[in-house]
Amino acid sequence: MSPNPAFVGHTFEPSAPYEVSRVKIAEFATAIGEQSPLCFDSEAAVKAGYPDVIAPPTFAIVLSTVGNSRVLADPELNLNYTMVVHGEQAFEYTRPLHAGDVVVSQSTIEQIRPIGKHTSMTISTSIDTLDGEHICTARNTLVERGE
Repeated sequence: MSPNPAFVGHTFEPSAPYEVSRVKIAEFATAIGEQSPLCFDSEAAVKAGYPDVIAPPTFAIVLSTVGNSRVLADPELNLNYTMVVHGEQAFEYTRPLHAGDVVVSQSTIEQIRPIGKHTSMTISTSIDTLDGEHICTARNTLVERGE
């Protein structure tokens, strides 16, 4: 079975609030080999015009994964996660994430379409502050391989 096309346009409940911290930014930056002082040094970040250290652009994957977990866990979606491969990932920012941001992520299924014997599903995740300021949209395309 492939993902249920009736889910196109369905928006899932927002995640619990997530506080972006200096420690998490530094850990992520170190893990991906990012060496910019803007990710590690508050003074350097402030001198560059930011309120605190900023996260590398791909840090949003941490937040979109939280939102996507609600999508992937829905049994009515009918997704066989054991057959899923990651197809594509993109991030569109209105501003960088920085230490001190408290954000929620909310995912919407944008598209489900057949590709031969496979099915492609695109999930859009909006990452916003608790005050409603939009920071980033993460788009994730998953491919469920056909049997």
